Amino acid sequence: MAGRYYDEWRIGDRLQHQPHRTVTETDNLLISALTHNPQPLHLDAEYAAGTEFGRIVVNGTFTFALMVGLSVGDTTLGTLVANLGYDKVRMPKPVFIGDTLRAETEVLSLKDSQSRPNAGIVTFEHRLLNQQNELVCTCERTALMQRRPR
Repeated sequence: MAGRYYDEWRIGDRLQHQPHRTVTETDNLLISALTHNPQPLHLDAEYAAGTEFGRIVVNGTFTFALMVGLSVGDTTLGTLVANLGYDKVRMPKPVFIGDTLRAETEVLSLKDSQSRPNAGIVTFEHRLLNQQNELVCTCERTALMQRRPR
């Protein structure tokens, strides 16, 4: 499903995104390397074993990016002008290698753009849950969206 235009959204719209995604060791190593993050909690199994988690915790930037990425096909694919911001990013539970994650989205607000008559602003709340249905990440994303062409 392609993204929706601004005028196709309603406050309270909810989506369950597909596909779900199982996190791999490669995902975690790659994002840590690409972002120059040397945190041993993400990279060193011996170190991580000695923490309260007892194992490697997946890099939070991967968790956040995956949540947003899983939502794009249903929300903004082909209809986005620009993401204006990501707010209230929270990670209430850790993500571990082998966790299977799923994303869901709710529309929180809609606002006509004052500077762009062919666009409007949608604020989404994205949520990411693990296989135990525990919330592992959430954020509000504000997106400038195209209106349906006339």
